[in-house]
Amino acid sequence: MQTRRRWWHDRVGYEVYIRSFADSDADGVGDLDGLHERLDYLAWLGIDLIWITPCFPSPLADHGYDVADYLQVADELGGMRALERVVERAHDLGIAVLLDLVPNHTSSAHPWFIASRTSRNDPKRDWYIWRDPAPDGGPPNNWLSHFGGPAWTYDAATEQYYCHLFLPEQPDLNWANPDVAAAFEDIIAYWLDRGIDGFRIDVAHALAKHADLPDLPPAPGAGSGETLELVGNFEALHHLYDVNQPEVLDVYRAWRRVADARDGLLLGEVYLTDVNDLAPFVTSQDGLHLAFWFAPLRFDGRDPARLRRWLMEGTGLPPGCLAWITSSHDSPRAASRLGGGQRGRDLALAVAVLQFGLPGLPFLYQGEELALLDVDVPPDAAEDPIAVRAGAYDHSRDRCRTPMPWQAAPGLGFTTAPRAWLPLGDRTAEDTVEVQRSDTHSFLHRYRALVALRHDHPDLSSLEVDVEWQQAQGPVIAYRRGSLIVAANLGPDPVAWDPGQQGRVVFCTDRRREGERVAGPLELAPAAALAIHAG
Repeated sequence: MQTRRRWWHDRVGYEVYIRSFADSDADGVGDLDGLHERLDYLAWLGIDLIWITPCFPSPLADHGYDVADYLQVADELGGMRALERVVERAHDLGIAVLLDLVPNHTSSAHPWFIASRTSRNDPKRDWYIWRDPAPDGGPPNNWLSHFGGPAWTYDAATEQYYCHLFLPEQPDLNWANPDVAAAFEDIIAYWLDRGIDGFRIDVAHALAKHADLPDLPPAPGAGSGETLELVGNFEALHHLYDVNQPEVLDVYRAWRRVADARDGLLLGEVYLTDVNDLAPFVTSQDGLHLAFWFAPLRFDGRDPARLRRWLMEGTGLPPGCLAWITSSHDSPRAASRLGGGQRGRDLALAVAVLQFGLPGLPFLYQGEELALLDVDVPPDAAEDPIAVRAGAYDHSRDRCRTPMPWQAAPGLGFTTAPRAWLPLGDRTAEDTVEVQRSDTHSFLHRYRALVALRHDHPDLSSLEVDVEWQQAQGPVIAYRRGSLIVAANLGPDPVAWDPGQQGRVVFCTDRRREGERVAGPLELAPAAALAIHAG
């Protein structure tokens, strides 16, 4: 349980997908100097914590999530000095900076792996997971890669397979080796000592593997239509031994000692949607400070009761140990996932309102404040390994990673290059920051008001103010936190709703009711949310 208030407890986070945020050097790819130029915008929006996707040197097999050097910054993103400028300016604006740390695997171009594959006797050999072939010459077990195919690649030079839960260019580190653990403790200390405020930790639930590397059994319901088969039937296996091993908690206990000595934040991408699986990562508060709660990303707008249950499960954990998101660079944009069009945009804002009122750290994904929809990316323009390697274009993440639209101009103000690294799509002037910032009725101003609500009402970021859930009233999800009552109608029709308390509307998704006195039941419009200051 949280024992004291930390600097991040009253922050609002923002994910910067660096390659698609802002291009400063006209090469069609976002970079750190582009981010530096746009920090004033984030401060205007009210953001006071940013997570920057990986900016380390990388061959870009997985767009930075294949790291070749954890102690440097990629030249094509501006190099170390560009990151220093970002941190200096961000701190001047009161914005904390998190780097994206990828500890489950390195790039196959990392010097550690290059040495590891030279010989079975090389000192770095045991820094990775190498095994002899199965008796038939095939992979050592039936584990699968997230990106399709076996989670093993044969190395003819040393006649063994190495493990990779992602691409073959992303070999998994052997976290049973104490030298690996020591190396990452040094990496964490290095960046915190350089002024970085913390880390978002990629696939934080993976890292440790079962020592015996046993085969995985079929997932419960596999073949019955109850599992979601994404790439290469990965979800058809029950992942008992390749992720979420108890030893991974020891890794974060060691990291916690390093981070706490420097007041750094450890935020884990713990992609486990059973709250009982997630709880050990955060409830004892001797490892990760925070973990993302991903279950609400499964809400597609059609069953508000499911979302209510997932939100309640999250708030059943000790206060202040979760980070809330409605979308990210790995999932469809919220407005698209929730149906697209005007309703999808409205629902995305309504769900964000519900999450912003809950204890924990709320995040926006870049462009979410503009109510952006996904962009159709044709196969010949695809970049995501899920599409390029596995051919699973229906599950490609490219469509949510397309460049940020800043201005109604060529290149949308993202780049002056003839072509951006991903298509700009059919974005219109109304999608841009420039146009929405000039329109006080825009989604941008509604999200800015929501961020301000979070900052202006201490009850919302307090660790002491409980969530009091209101009894379900049809598609309405409602709760009280201290002096604020938050409610959203996620259904397609107007609903009569009783807040059970007199008060004044201090936030409304359509703005029109703000300032209205409430003395009894009222009508909530479809896909609308509001906050009432009781009393």
